[in-house]
Amino acid sequence: MLSDRILGAVCLLLAVSMAWAAQSYVAEISYEPVGPRAFPMLLAALLAAGGLWLVFKPAAEGQARYAQVPLKLVALTLGTVFVYAFAFETLGFPLATALMAVPVGMAFGGRPLKCLAAGVVLGVGCFFMFDRLLDVVLPAGLLAPLLGAL
Repeated sequence: MLSDRILGAVCLLLAVSMAWAAQSYVAEISYEPVGPRAFPMLLAALLAAGGLWLVFKPAAEGQARYAQVPLKLVALTLGTVFVYAFAFETLGFPLATALMAVPVGMAFGGRPLKCLAAGVVLGVGCFFMFDRLLDVVLPAGLLAPLLGAL
């Protein structure tokens, strides 16, 4: 479908811009084995792979036409990701991720409380996985006093 291909092209453009922006990410002091650009580069690669799949996937013959995602939901999701990128440092990874999960989850048909609960688990769980297990420093933001005590 044409809307899938347009979304794929937008994903590819975002992936290229993410990768280009991440090239300048350097740590002043090398304290991590992978450095600060590894995570955004990985996300850009995954976004590019998904975008390429959407652009070049074969047309499904003989299958029932599936419901198209309204452009309004795509715009909401894209806007939420941009707000997430700007609020990431101030709010911190766990809180920004939890808040981002609500509108994105609802765009995919989730209920608000379930989306918030999943976002809290995702945000806090990934924070501890990256920060404590993998030694990749993520901003704790407003929850720093609480997360530091754990």
